[in-house]
Amino acid sequence: MIHQRKMITINKELCNGCGQCVPACAEGALAIVDGKAKLVKEIYCDGLGACLGDCPTGALKVEVREAADFDPSAVAEHLRAQGREVPDHMPDPESLRLASSAPKTGGCPGASLQSLTPCGRANVPSAQDAGSALSHWPVQLRLVPHNAPFLKNADLLLTADCVPVAMPSYHSEFVSGRVVLMGCPKFDNQMEYVDKLAGIIRENDLNSITVMEMEVPCCSSMSAILGEAVRRAGKDVSARRVIVRRTGDILETVALHFD
Repeated sequence: MIHQRKMITINKELCNGCGQCVPACAEGALAIVDGKAKLVKEIYCDGLGACLGDCPTGALKVEVREAADFDPSAVAEHLRAQGREVPDHMPDPESLRLASSAPKTGGCPGASLQSLTPCGRANVPSAQDAGSALSHWPVQLRLVPHNAPFLKNADLLLTADCVPVAMPSYHSEFVSGRVVLMGCPKFDNQMEYVDKLAGIIRENDLNSITVMEMEVPCCSSMSAILGEAVRRAGKDVSARRVIVRRTGDILETVALHFD
């Protein structure tokens, strides 16, 4: 079916045929043909733009247009034929549509981008005397596109999932005035995180980044992920690392410098 949705477009004048975008596309939607990157089939492209951060010339962009629905089954068959790994999770095709005359029954409505106004924040349930300081939605790093409007000139708070559970003062001490992105560096795809963060850093003039990790070893790679993303983005950004004890207090706060 044809629907309005996001799709990758390639500027052939900017494309130098380096091929870095090909392995960066987990769905196998891109290939090098006659020395230039090419979209193999519309049904292979989810339009989320994970490949953008790997293009050194800026030839890849996301545009909104009418296109065939994303087809996870076709993607899986395509990847197996190439001997490539099939992603554990792929988006529901209906959730990628930007306009449809039919009511939507699939996807996750809670993944829609939102900047919470003061009135919106007032409707977020509070715990005891401390209200939520959250200013946007979603917060999961995997769900936030690199061009989300609330990322512009933001102070980023990159948080390992367990930190807010352990730290009672997380909202009052860190969330206010910052854009929260959360994830688990142990169980999620670390390279996917690197690619997403590199795109966010490259496309947005971030004021600062605070990365928060637990003291346990499985959390310590979040700052390493950030470091690799900063290097790939090729932009300098002020950053610090906050390590939280399992008891909820801060063990250490250090400035980060990326070579």
